[in-house]
Amino acid sequence: MKYNFDRIIDRKNTNCLKYDFAKEKGMREDALSLWVADMDFQTAPAILERLHRAVDHGIFGYTEGKDDYFKAVADWLQTSFGWKVKQNWLIKTPGVVFALAMAVKAYTNKGDHVLIQQPVYYPFSEVIEDNDRILVNNSLKNINGHYEIDFEDFEQKIVENDVKLFLLCSPHNPAGRVWTVEELKKMGEICIKHGVIIISDEIHADFVYSGYRHTVMASVSKEIADITITCTSPSKTFNLAGLQVSNIFISNACLRKAFRKQVNAAGYSQVNALGLAACQAAYEAGREWLEALKQYLTENLSYVRDFVAENLPQIKLVEPEGTYLVWLDFREMGLSKEKLEDLIVNKAKLWLDSGAIFGDDGIGYQRINIACPRATLKRAMEQLKAGVESFDKHRQR
Repeated sequence: MKYNFDRIIDRKNTNCLKYDFAKEKGMREDALSLWVADMDFQTAPAILERLHRAVDHGIFGYTEGKDDYFKAVADWLQTSFGWKVKQNWLIKTPGVVFALAMAVKAYTNKGDHVLIQQPVYYPFSEVIEDNDRILVNNSLKNINGHYEIDFEDFEQKIVENDVKLFLLCSPHNPAGRVWTVEELKKMGEICIKHGVIIISDEIHADFVYSGYRHTVMASVSKEIADITITCTSPSKTFNLAGLQVSNIFISNACLRKAFRKQVNAAGYSQVNALGLAACQAAYEAGREWLEALKQYLTENLSYVRDFVAENLPQIKLVEPEGTYLVWLDFREMGLSKEKLEDLIVNKAKLWLDSGAIFGDDGIGYQRINIACPRATLKRAMEQLKAGVESFDKHRQR
């Protein structure tokens, strides 16, 4: 294997959020971490080489991307998703969550209603409520282990609450759905009908499993593109989250002007110098590494799927179509969210993301990050099995 994803790299004592902040976050320090969505793999060699060159230069002044930066990003988007973008559509931000917050400020006023689809990545609700907007939830429906959109409720919530903005997660975190063209078109047409702007978070777009294909929301039709802000980043794909660079595309000039005004008002200008170098290197020379990584993640998913089916029949794996995040359904165990958390943390000694933080629709679930060496994943699943067995024995007493 050209790239060694089995290599275990000790991330402790590197000020790593995933491993070094258990105590600060109220977690037991011996818990095995598979929570926050970064990977335990070194990034692609081509990226490391480019970063070493930048570090050796030794000057980290104000830096901006030129035409070759845009070309790298645009070529990646066209090759991967068949989506052609123009350079004047691009606004760079330090992250997608930052972009979501700027969009909420740009396109709504305090007291306005913003739609999301829970269970969903928890910063969605935070950027709404912390900016004094009102959250409206179109709950996704788990139909026999497959999440689906209730389109009637989707439109009804928009009409009844005079919704101004819709935050779309595509591919969906944590449900793992890769929305079909038909689903995207239906949501987009409802938003057009009722004057709703769409913020499409497509940060997980590069992680789609065999048999599925990611479609950029703005590529579905010119009319949908005209109301859509598309948020992209290499951070999940190439494990670059700490370098803080995202590429936001807005084809509608009025929406772009309003978004840029909020970014300027926040006092933000150029993104991280090393982030720019890493992003360009990733999109110019990272595809071979990514394809190898995706194969490894596919095998990790197969391992988890088989392990759960053979050893933990009371837990259901929600089959992911995309992302390296697996959504586990514990509801058959009939536990309160507190007892489920006790099982995960104190019996299994795991640090996962509790489904409850993704909204009430996530209660009874846990999110596990499988972007780690197989040995780490095996250890986690064995600990989960032991924790469930210990919990069951205690409950039977």
